[in-house]
Amino acid sequence: MHELSICRQTLKQVIEIAQDNNAYSVQSITLKIGPLSGVEASLLKQAFPFAAQQTLAENAQLIIEELPVRVKCAQCGAESEAKVNDLRCTLCASEQTQLLSGDEMLLVSIELGDHVADNEPVNNKQSLESGHV
Repeated sequence: MHELSICRQTLKQVIEIAQDNNAYSVQSITLKIGPLSGVEASLLKQAFPFAAQQTLAENAQLIIEELPVRVKCAQCGAESEAKVNDLRCTLCASEQTQLLSGDEMLLVSIELGDHVADNEPVNNKQSLESGHV
């Protein structure tokens, strides 16, 4: 199951960011995943608790947002959403299209947690610029 490896690699990046920001925990991790990325979102969610054990993200919520497949037509120039198994232009039905999105996995945001003196958690939301994982 390569989703476990993907979780571990993603968590490595997340933990580095959390440590760089002196966070005591990671509250949530948001990923955007395209259907052509080769990553199965449901398997990623199943693998996440195992990969996150005994890390700053052990109790984090994994949020996965699905990205649409988008193409640009070489014939008519239109940009449109396409089906996973049919990348033709939805306007002119040309098969001469270029994939614009749908094959990526992006780490969109991380919510970090701080602890105050009385051990009550205070959420410190840290937003990250989208980047490939």
